[in-house]
Amino acid sequence: MKKQFSSSLALALGAISLSLTSCSGVPTGNEASIAAPAEPQSPGMVSAADPRAAAAGQEILRKGGSAADAAMAMMLALTVVEPQSSGIGGGGFLLHHDAKTGQIMTIDGRETAPSAAGEDLFLDEEGKPLGFRTAFQGGHSVGVPGNIRLMAETHKKWGKLPWADIFAPAIRLAEQGFEVNRTLQGRLSRLKTIWENFPEARKIYWENGAPKKLGARVVNPDLAQLLRTVAAEGADAFYTGEIADSIVDTVQNAPVNPASLSKADLANYRAQTRDAVCAPYREYTICGMGPPSSGATTVLQILGMLERFDMKALGPRKAQSWHLIAEAMQLAYADRESYLADPDFVSVPVKGILDRDYLAQRSAGISPDRARGSYEAGTPPGAEPRTAAISSEVAGTTHFVARDKDGNMVSMTSTVEGPFGSQLIASGMFLNNELTDFTFAPMKNGALVANRVQPGKRPLSSMSPTIVYKDGKPVLALGSAGGKRIIMHVTKTLIGYIDFDLPIDQAIALPNIYFGGDAVLVEQNSYLAAMAPEIAAFGKTVVASGLPSKVNAISYTENGWVGAADPRSEGVALTE
Repeated sequence: MKKQFSSSLALALGAISLSLTSCSGVPTGNEASIAAPAEPQSPGMVSAADPRAAAAGQEILRKGGSAADAAMAMMLALTVVEPQSSGIGGGGFLLHHDAKTGQIMTIDGRETAPSAAGEDLFLDEEGKPLGFRTAFQGGHSVGVPGNIRLMAETHKKWGKLPWADIFAPAIRLAEQGFEVNRTLQGRLSRLKTIWENFPEARKIYWENGAPKKLGARVVNPDLAQLLRTVAAEGADAFYTGEIADSIVDTVQNAPVNPASLSKADLANYRAQTRDAVCAPYREYTICGMGPPSSGATTVLQILGMLERFDMKALGPRKAQSWHLIAEAMQLAYADRESYLADPDFVSVPVKGILDRDYLAQRSAGISPDRARGSYEAGTPPGAEPRTAAISSEVAGTTHFVARDKDGNMVSMTSTVEGPFGSQLIASGMFLNNELTDFTFAPMKNGALVANRVQPGKRPLSSMSPTIVYKDGKPVLALGSAGGKRIIMHVTKTLIGYIDFDLPIDQAIALPNIYFGGDAVLVEQNSYLAAMAPEIAAFGKTVVASGLPSKVNAISYTENGWVGAADPRSEGVALTE
């Protein structure tokens, strides 16, 4: 068996006493202690969606850095080599497990809306929502970047190496250059017409009047200088001074949709520590990020609704397994669209959504033999009346994990939202288009939408960095890219690992599943696509679709720690 641990009754009771296995599933503070004493030392490990970023994390571990140092080095390196997905022009969510104390802490580095952003930000002159293609380009989609403040908090709490040392791999990649890989080439080729309006992006990523192709070299001296400045002067140098001036100037004078992000917006930004959201699933405790991420609540709600079914007996090759997953998925997403938003602005009933009686009630609406056909939001305990509204969140983002030899672990998801964010370049970095994660129409059916644009607000996210515990010890850290599909990529992997008893690499490789309109979407060219008629027999419309993912993970086995990366990506896992 892959997941065997010895533990005492005291450890199990210790976990229960901290409310992590209680009905609420939610710890009471920013730090939740759930782990047994630290295990013996073993080599550190990293996993990332780009081999060059993983190598940066590995380099930092070999220099004696902590898991936090390695994760931040990967975040910086991904800014350089995976600009279409993430970077310091965007934001992220981070989970940290402390091996000595057993505490899990989360840091929210999500972008915020500028002080001048109003509820009509994404409405046209007639008061109708803009199309996404119009909305994401240019200045008005840019939120205040959060990743550098997140990095500063992370380093202050758990860093071992000097701040400047963590920047070295990314600076080297930006100065010396890197080759365009298959993923970057594919993204560049799709934006040729859009980039006619964005000369700064073309200057770096085009040559001879066209997007750079596979194997071409990219050098980014402006980004290297930005990184050198922040490495030497600290996080404040990003949010004030010349770098802040360049961000403000770029947004305010954007060639498309100029907007009013200000120097004060940047100077006032703060990353926030928030409660981890944890709940039991079978013999495990699963922890993730709370709102404004919808990741943990939705993942845990899906699992909570499935817990009464014997998923292990059904296995991954039975149509009924995927029918049940699809039913729980659509019910959980219905609650997500109604109740999740920035908790600093909206009352979010996290405890109610994960209440065991409420989950049982929602699960009772799932028939093992027949699809419901309609999937409305429920009424969790403590929830205010709410209007459901769909938010735009396109498939982008990246995830990376790190574990050091002392047993500390980091699971972080980072993003600039859509491919290349807003398409705007400031000081060599792409600026995010995170504000399009807000719901464009502020009202629906005469009621205000929870995830509407408001000054200083953080848009709803599906990012799902996750750490899993068994018998008080961490056994798995994972997350994914994929927009709103992230939740399902992570959930599917957890079901594969826990219920189907698969090694983590095989759990990641399981076919992806999602939904769109009235149809259940299954990954094309997978065995689920071949099973579509069997799944449809439960009363569903099933469509084979492209559902790419970028899951990265590390897990504990009886032979020690192993890393894994999604076979659909170019990612790798590396040992210290």
